[in-house]
Amino acid sequence: MSTVIENAYVVTVSGGEHTSGHIVVDGDRITAVGPGPAPAAAVPEGAERVDAAGHLATPGLVNTHHHLYQWASQGLATDGTLFEWLTTLYKPWSKMDAEVVAGAAAAALGWLAKSGCTTSTDHHYVFPKGRGDLFAAEIDAAAELGLRFHPCRGSMDLGRSQGGLPPDEVVEDLDTILAETEAAIDRYHDPTPGSMLRVAVAPCSPFSVTRDLLVESARLARDRGVRLHTHLAETLDEEEYTREHFGTTPAEYMDGLGWLGGDVWLAHCVHLHDSDIKRIAETGTGIAHCPSSNARLGAGIARVAHLLEAGAPVGLGVDGAASAELVPLAGEIRQAMYMQRARYGPTALTARRALEIATLGGARCLGRADEIGSLEPGKLADIALWRLDGPGAEFYPAVDDPVVAFAFGRTPPLARLLVGGRTVVEDDTLVTVPQDEVGRRGAAAHRRLMELARELL
Repeated sequence: MSTVIENAYVVTVSGGEHTSGHIVVDGDRITAVGPGPAPAAAVPEGAERVDAAGHLATPGLVNTHHHLYQWASQGLATDGTLFEWLTTLYKPWSKMDAEVVAGAAAAALGWLAKSGCTTSTDHHYVFPKGRGDLFAAEIDAAAELGLRFHPCRGSMDLGRSQGGLPPDEVVEDLDTILAETEAAIDRYHDPTPGSMLRVAVAPCSPFSVTRDLLVESARLARDRGVRLHTHLAETLDEEEYTREHFGTTPAEYMDGLGWLGGDVWLAHCVHLHDSDIKRIAETGTGIAHCPSSNARLGAGIARVAHLLEAGAPVGLGVDGAASAELVPLAGEIRQAMYMQRARYGPTALTARRALEIATLGGARCLGRADEIGSLEPGKLADIALWRLDGPGAEFYPAVDDPVVAFAFGRTPPLARLLVGGRTVVEDDTLVTVPQDEVGRRGAAAHRRLMELARELL
């Protein structure tokens, strides 16, 4: 597979912009990037040539936090706080099976691909007993669609009877969690260069897991050389919980358990104190910023401008499809930018810095900045090509700066999405799997889950 993209406005993210530039792809890697047409010597024999005049080329977007299964439970508890929303949705989630997860994951990943996402994480932490292999179901879906995937084997072991938030029927015991997590690493984690599949260890949150689970999960992850992920400081309710139970802020609690470091990324972190930000930055801990979900649940606006100023790695995440219904990842660039400006002023987050968060920032969170997140020779050919002129994009040329047109306005049509050089989206349509079929599978997953949980809602 060889592709030459020419005449595009190329934003490398790491090394400047080319107003009419080229990108050469050979196999799964980028071999050349620069201004003007591709030099003849750089073009592989038989390469497909793409005239991208009127298009913006960016690195593929990186989704650093998601819950794919929640595609099947959208539209519920639409006016609740996080804790209210969770206590409502734990009920249907307790009935989901592998069939539900397979359909929901396919639809959610298809939607991500259509919004320019080439790499996605997923945090799956609900494993009802006897419901099939839920983790395998989402991994199979990602492989079918062709996205680079970082699934996180999540867990909860602190049920309501022990003082936690989740009902007892959706938690697992510590020994089962550790055994299943290690088995998932053994079966799926691929640490080799160019990997399409890497596993992380991900206890759910301070109010749904025990101290023992956090300590043992960190030990397991570091013994096996994989990354750590969890939710943190999403709401003020969480801070009240950790202060009551542990006498600390959420970030202080996790720091005391060895959960801050360059191999960790944390979701949300809306309510951080100055000391938390300083500690997160100095340890190199990544942050997955999920602006639409935080707004939908009324959780607040994360201090992203301050995290960036301190030097912390920050990426973007859609979060659960049921707490950010039908939100495209590309749209989170605008949402993040506008929310920071609403809180801190118009210079708090620029269009180009927001794009960097969505690409290279996410790659840093996942420990893959050496392979993805920017358009450079030697990096993986994960490329999004956005149409800013021509059919379907007739109004965009009224804005001279292509990056501003992309970030400030409605997300433009996706002309092409390459993952490792392979086309996943073309002319704004999925091509690895029939788009209409993927949509139907997501709707069927929703109907199935609602039927399975009918008596609980």
